[in-house]
Amino acid sequence: MKKTLTALVTAAICMGGLASLQLPRLRSQLTDIESNPELAQEAESSQRDRLQLWQTMPTLGFDNLVADWAFLGFLQYFGNSEARQITGYTVSPEFFEVIVTHDPYFRLPYRFLSSSVTLFAAQPDATTRLLEQGLSHMTPTFPEDSFWLWRYKAVDELLFLGDTEAAINSFEKSAEWAAQSPVEDADSYVNSAERTANFLRQDPDSRQVQANSWMMVWANAINENVRQFAQGQIEALGYQVTREGSSLQLQDTVSAPADESPAPSQEAAADPAASPQPTQQEATDSAQPSADESAVPETEATPQSPETGSSPEEEDSDSAPTSENAPTEATP
Repeated sequence: MKKTLTALVTAAICMGGLASLQLPRLRSQLTDIESNPELAQEAESSQRDRLQLWQTMPTLGFDNLVADWAFLGFLQYFGNSEARQITGYTVSPEFFEVIVTHDPYFRLPYRFLSSSVTLFAAQPDATTRLLEQGLSHMTPTFPEDSFWLWRYKAVDELLFLGDTEAAINSFEKSAEWAAQSPVEDADSYVNSAERTANFLRQDPDSRQVQANSWMMVWANAINENVRQFAQGQIEALGYQVTREGSSLQLQDTVSAPADESPAPSQEAAADPAASPQPTQQEATDSAQPSADESAVPETEATPQSPETGSSPEEEDSDSAPTSENAPTEATP
């Protein structure tokens, strides 16, 4: 026991010593980037070349290791706020190209797609394409929570591509896969997704469906700035937002026309706190959508974690596409 404890203490001291030796070098690199932006551009180009190499090089059966390494690289890339303020996020999609190609079953990175590739890199087409690529390797029963990827795809199609028919198809596919999933309580999601698809056909321009989709963006946000952006979009739709810890309370402040009935409420699913959260400063202007559609009852978003294998509780998620609300680019 004493030998084990001594070994652990020694290892901790060694790791601390190595970290302290690396900190001055890291600070020096950050200072160099701030004083010489050309270094940041060179690093961006080198990172792109490195990812292209990872995409094509032989892996000798260690594909999942390459995907893990690429994801760790993405977290470091995204969190380097000083460099990203200079170069933007142009390489973000290429990190996910490597991840999805080498390990399409690695589901955690998919949650970061909308935040990093759609919002920051302004490439929603790349997000949906990568989701389709990953889904092509999956089945309704493996991985057991694969139906969530169809939902992620539907949200991007609704908010950022304005493709109603594609979003309806994605919601229907998520319901179809959830019906076959072994995840506990997946059946409760089936009715929700089916009602969402039906509601989209009847009222594709509703504020409610837009707000519910932004709630999911908020729940899957890669950092606090994305959550604030999503919250601003919801408020711009005419909702009063009250944030309580890891949940949102929504109250409609726009009166509904007499001939329209309220849409069902939604509980957005995903737990941002359950995943690694890179930090990044973002300055983004919220779009100002119109607010003249149907009113809804108070809505609460309580995140859960699909990656743990547990079944997140979802109520009705009624969402509608609108290209007016989708930011074309997020300026870091």
